[in-house]
Amino acid sequence: MADILSLKESVLGYLDRSGGLEKLAKDCRPFNPQQTEAVYRFCVTVNPSDVTELDPELGDCVLRDPLKATALFQSVCFLAIKTLSLVEKIQNQSQVNVILKLTHLPPFPEYTLDLCSFPRGYGPMRPVSMEGLVVAMTRVTKYTQGARFLCCNEDCPCSTFHHIRVHTPGATEAATMGNNFSCMICSSPLKEDVKFRVLGKQLAELIHVKALDALVAHQQNSLRYQSVTLFLRELCNSMRIGRLYRVVGFPAHVHQWQSISWSVEANNVQPWEPEPHKVSASFQELLRVTAGSPWRFPAVLTQCFGLEVAPPGLYNTLKLALLLSLVQTGADAKDTFHNLDLLVVTSYSLIPDLMTRSLNLACRGVRHQASGEMFASLSRDVHGAGTANIHAGSALLAAGGICMLGDLGSYKKERLDALQSLESCTISVFIPGKKYGEDADQQLSFPVQCSFWALTETSRRPGRAECATLGTAEMGAVPIQLADAFGLVVQCRDMVGDHAVLAQTVHTLQQAVQPGKSLYSSCWEFSTQDYKELVAHARSLQVELSPGAEKLIHGYYVASRRVRTQMHVASVKLISLAEAHCKLCLRKRVLQEDAIIAVLLCESSVTLKHTSVLVIPPDPVFPCDLGDVDGLHKRDAALDELHQNILRFIYAYAPGAETYITEE
Repeated sequence: MADILSLKESVLGYLDRSGGLEKLAKDCRPFNPQQTEAVYRFCVTVNPSDVTELDPELGDCVLRDPLKATALFQSVCFLAIKTLSLVEKIQNQSQVNVILKLTHLPPFPEYTLDLCSFPRGYGPMRPVSMEGLVVAMTRVTKYTQGARFLCCNEDCPCSTFHHIRVHTPGATEAATMGNNFSCMICSSPLKEDVKFRVLGKQLAELIHVKALDALVAHQQNSLRYQSVTLFLRELCNSMRIGRLYRVVGFPAHVHQWQSISWSVEANNVQPWEPEPHKVSASFQELLRVTAGSPWRFPAVLTQCFGLEVAPPGLYNTLKLALLLSLVQTGADAKDTFHNLDLLVVTSYSLIPDLMTRSLNLACRGVRHQASGEMFASLSRDVHGAGTANIHAGSALLAAGGICMLGDLGSYKKERLDALQSLESCTISVFIPGKKYGEDADQQLSFPVQCSFWALTETSRRPGRAECATLGTAEMGAVPIQLADAFGLVVQCRDMVGDHAVLAQTVHTLQQAVQPGKSLYSSCWEFSTQDYKELVAHARSLQVELSPGAEKLIHGYYVASRRVRTQMHVASVKLISLAEAHCKLCLRKRVLQEDAIIAVLLCESSVTLKHTSVLVIPPDPVFPCDLGDVDGLHKRDAALDELHQNILRFIYAYAPGAETYITEE
């Protein structure tokens, strides 16, 4: 008894120090003094470190025996309410329902739940911490947090008010609200006082983030990832499909019919992001060496990228577009999501391999199967919630990353139409109420926050390359309206000359004979991990437009609108490309040079689908070979000349531009 009193004194001391008593008084104010509640619910935030520092025995109780700790806090809170007269109508301690919300757990293996290898056996119900990805959720449904039961015998003291039942972790609705309870005094049946049904519950399925590695490529893996079901209870709507979270919860065995399911009752949910990466020393040295030109650093990055698939110098525009999409996909400081969708027009079988290699650099990459679910699917919940379970498709799983669609020629028309409607960046899921036990139908909306990569194969007809400059490039099975929905369209043109064909042939043969061996000697060698760290760091940069870049983009946008009456380039797309190039250069200020690359990429993309208004070479971003330093000098000179061409185009078709743009 003395130990219990000592623990209650420590609880009172902790509530006083942490401001818990003030919060308790504040939480009591909304209760109507004229109305009697069956259960008064209070959420008490507990910091295990502070509790352990105050009283090690109480801290051990909070971490190892949370039910006992909850009873201690319940007793202290009831005494505080009665002593301070916070709620006049409260009668006994059982009416106080205290929920301890743990801020964190010690970083020890006993309190960490690895979703890859944790054992699902019986053990002490201690809190655990886990990290994972939400792959499915249910709608919010009602459940009973607590209820009052009265004795049927009018002569019994319990006929007025005594029995209170509250939900405990792992208990089903039937266990909390049974119909076979009896009075502890006279053994008469108990009946519920049906005046109290509160709160709602929501189920979520959490899976280890490494499970997404199996969705990047088609390689077979012997590992099998199993999701764990979370009961959110009072934490409803604290999670979103496709997001990463760190969860503190209590493992529980839910007994239902003849089966037992293992689940976790969530106690605290916090968004979680992997720790940021630093740029490798080799890339930092390259940045220092190429500081004299704002174009050279991304040029060398592109030249050295993807050498496992293609020799240096081939598909450089596509490589740059892939890197730009990787660094631009994400949310900014204002939580506004930015993406850069990419459609590749090609007839080469190596391009999918190059795109798959690039997908491995994304913070999250999902390779979608044409026969799979792209957005969301429904199933009946099997945990007793009696509602629909919404499973994430590839697009929702790739939230914050890249969803690679592959060849659009293998998609049915309705799937292509669904893609075309994604400009709103939301999808709707229709839930028929009759099928899933609800009174009415419901339609839920989910944001689509990822970039899409797709390709379309073209037939190699003679003369198509010449027609491409007139805006009639072959788009394969993709209609022009769908191509317009992508932020950027890149055409991998036919190899010019016998040298390029021979280089690709030699590269493919050497890779087959000596897989994994470095085939090209260069002063710059970067590993896949170096590129991954660079992309992660570049994504985290917050950039702003300089006045020069903003004026150049505005001038080209106005001039393009005046010339193209049927179609024009969106200014948002231009700004997004310029910001992406700035991030790839590891800068925080968008310069005119970034805007020039954005204009050239946009103009090349629009020219494939519509008529050209700006005279540019077939590959304006990489007009020459970059095999040596002289090639970098030639590229800088060519881009300077294209800069002047863009300014002349703006002066010609955007009257008044000379007042805010100075030609160099």
